[in-house]
Amino acid sequence: MRLGVIDIGSNTANLLIVDAHHGAKPLPAASHKAALRLSEHLADDGSVRADGVADLVDFVRQARHLAEEQGAEELLGFATSAIRESANGPAVLQALNDASGLDIQVLSGVDEARLTFLAARRWLGWSAGTLLLLDIGGGSLELGHGMDEGPDAAVSVPLGAGRVTRNLLPGDPPSPEVVREARKTIRATLAAEVRPIVRAGAADHAVGTSKTFRSLARLTGAAPSADGPYVRRVLNRDALGALVDRLARMPVSERVRQPGVSVERAPQVLAGALVAEAAMDLLRLDTLEICPWALREGVILRRLEHLAG
Repeated sequence: MRLGVIDIGSNTANLLIVDAHHGAKPLPAASHKAALRLSEHLADDGSVRADGVADLVDFVRQARHLAEEQGAEELLGFATSAIRESANGPAVLQALNDASGLDIQVLSGVDEARLTFLAARRWLGWSAGTLLLLDIGGGSLELGHGMDEGPDAAVSVPLGAGRVTRNLLPGDPPSPEVVREARKTIRATLAAEVRPIVRAGAADHAVGTSKTFRSLARLTGAAPSADGPYVRRVLNRDALGALVDRLARMPVSERVRQPGVSVERAPQVLAGALVAEAAMDLLRLDTLEICPWALREGVILRRLEHLAG
């Protein structure tokens, strides 16, 4: 069947259309995205402002129209931390559902971790053994650990690249003192939340998903996306430490000229690097393999399971 998924994140809204059936690899057929930057459309009380809601409504209408043009038999929708944590999240969700005729769901942070873990497991297979998953989004960091298709331990920590940039890294570039304090806060926050993952024990394979990890791997020498999804890409902790030092000295105008860094992600790449570095340090990971599948693929795989059942 042809299936469409709308993903409303903190940085971007995405539509992915795939041809898929249970037991087969989903094959991308079409995609569309918009850099809505919801975190920049928040009022002082934490609610999404009217202009942000209007942009979202426009996107879901466009996404539904495109999905229909592409022959999608079903269109799913989900939102993550930006809507989940906004003061007017239920009202925003209702506006989106009214405009699209869909039933867009808000995922919890643990749901995000579980679905992303499923996607990574399916991509890497059983031979990867026990998996440790890290995923940095705009609003949160998700972690999962387990030997099955679902993690035995799953954690969501409010350390997304957009959130950290907004709350902890003012300045362009931020001063060394600001970066030092941000690093301290990130590590204290993560250390307080990561205990379930640490207690789960050693993993056979550590993986990172999301655009942030892909960008960091590219910045440290991994193959470009043009080489395709089957090229093995890794992020090395030592190389990441050196990258953090470089990024901390760069204004956004210079970051955007680096390989693998888009205009939308340039303001947040330092925050993502600081979070990734802290997680790898605290979890004693020398290397992360980059997995091209993440949350959207996990949602698709779970839906196919339900249809088959």
